[in-house]
Amino acid sequence: MSDKPYSTGNPAVDEAIARLVEQVPNHDALLGEMITTAVKLVSDGADRGEMKLVNTTLKEMRHTFRVFRPYREIRKVSIFGSARVAVDTPVYQQAVEVARELALRHCMVVTGAGGGIMRAGHEGAGPDASFGVNIRLPFEQEANDIIAGNPRLINYKYFFTRKLAFIKETDAVVVLPGGFGTHDEGFESITLVQTGKSRIMPIIFLDAPGGLFWKAFDSYVREQLLGQGLISAADLSLYHVTDSAVEAAQVVETFYRRYHSMRYVGESLVVRLNPPRVEGLVQHINESFRDILRADAVESAPLHAEADEPSLAHLPRLLLRFDRRHFGRLRQLIDSINNFQA
Repeated sequence: MSDKPYSTGNPAVDEAIARLVEQVPNHDALLGEMITTAVKLVSDGADRGEMKLVNTTLKEMRHTFRVFRPYREIRKVSIFGSARVAVDTPVYQQAVEVARELALRHCMVVTGAGGGIMRAGHEGAGPDASFGVNIRLPFEQEANDIIAGNPRLINYKYFFTRKLAFIKETDAVVVLPGGFGTHDEGFESITLVQTGKSRIMPIIFLDAPGGLFWKAFDSYVREQLLGQGLISAADLSLYHVTDSAVEAAQVVETFYRRYHSMRYVGESLVVRLNPPRVEGLVQHINESFRDILRADAVESAPLHAEADEPSLAHLPRLLLRFDRRHFGRLRQLIDSINNFQA
């Protein structure tokens, strides 16, 4: 039996964990670490409430991964907004329209499973292009009639596991008007991208035609946050404000026109591009974004660490020594890649 670095403080338990892990096909060392952590919770004196929290979290995330896994190759867009919006309002109809536009561009929609904006997202995309991530609450907890019974409906006990699903499984975010929860989801989306805890993605604040809801938000960000030096000017590139559903969908489509995805490998940021390669792009990046690069960008073949993503092996790549700090500028770099003309 191979030596495994599992240490619960009890040699007999460590040995049992090692034997158990070896019986699991295609196991990874992380499995042993997860079991070891669970055992340590008990030895640390975790009470029943804490054990239930960890157990429920793990089960919810496992179920989330299983439901989303067959759709990993399809672009998905998370839509946030109020559950209290009535069907006959311009905001509701705007949510229907943007979901429809996204579906026409072969995107799936991820939204809550309640009424208001959530139902509008499902109505616009249609049940076959929809995911419902529902939170169990004393109110507003019933799944809407479009997503109810759908195999892509997931019910969550905890907000934090639900929010993790929204961000982990999505390629863009569209935020329509809403209350505290909507603002929380919108601000957290920006925060995760700005701090590098989430990959760069389009974040769009969408209002009803002629609406001022997000224009007031944008004014506040510019006058108070930027005006007082609490964010940088480049951070304004992390989100887009519009009152056009077509424009919102086009922002998503344009973002993935030439840019495909990214991944950190050691000190390098691997940027995958949609083929074909573009002559002069590397020189353009090195000249225009030297302020956030610690070394010149270079073209690269797939790295060994990317072997677990064989479906992406054919994509052209750039290797960047990004400073991992200026994510607003990184968003501008991606925009520059998409807009570059050889």
